[in-house]
Amino acid sequence: MAIKKWPVTERPQEKLLTHGAKSLSDAELLALFIRSGTRGRTAIDIGRELLIEFGSLRQILTADHNRICDFRGCGPAKYALLQASLEIGRRFLDQTLRKQGPLNSSHQAADFLTYQLRDLKREVFAIIYLDTRHQVIDYEELFSGTLNGAAVHPREVVRSVLEYNASAVILAHNHPSGIAEPSQSDTTLTRRLRKSLALIDVRLLDHLVIGDGEYVSMSDRGLLD
Repeated sequence: MAIKKWPVTERPQEKLLTHGAKSLSDAELLALFIRSGTRGRTAIDIGRELLIEFGSLRQILTADHNRICDFRGCGPAKYALLQASLEIGRRFLDQTLRKQGPLNSSHQAADFLTYQLRDLKREVFAIIYLDTRHQVIDYEELFSGTLNGAAVHPREVVRSVLEYNASAVILAHNHPSGIAEPSQSDTTLTRRLRKSLALIDVRLLDHLVIGDGEYVSMSDRGLLD
């Protein structure tokens, strides 16, 4: 039976408007983006099948384009809507980060950076630029590489920091393996960057390594000196 023929209290859109988005199951949330079903399958049925196939909302949203488009009942238009929902979440966090006041703890930065970097398939090196009060000027993904690493050039880091007129920075990169433990090369690079930035009177506050559901603050570990 089509969802529009269901009792009003059971329709996802009406449930959301009455009780809020948190009242919806994962399949119901997906149904709002899938919008229409196929013969014998409602949008909620397709949402449930996607969850069975991929395992979670996160795995659906980060799945390969072709896998979603080839899934029966999906296609490019539905894939685009799902990706738009993910990007809205990223931009919401970005704007929240900029307005929350001084960024003074690794935990504050890690929440934002985890959302930005955790699901990337390649290693990416990013910078949060801060002013004299440690308020966010901007966020930039400066270098990207392969599954195992990204080449980071200190000269380019310094150039970019000068362009933003930053007084302090927080560095970050992800480990696509999911293991956040810094390597010896991570530590060596961080100390090299700290010295380069010190020459232009810019403080390196932290370097966060982002894994899958975990992160390591190199400042908290005492690895910046």
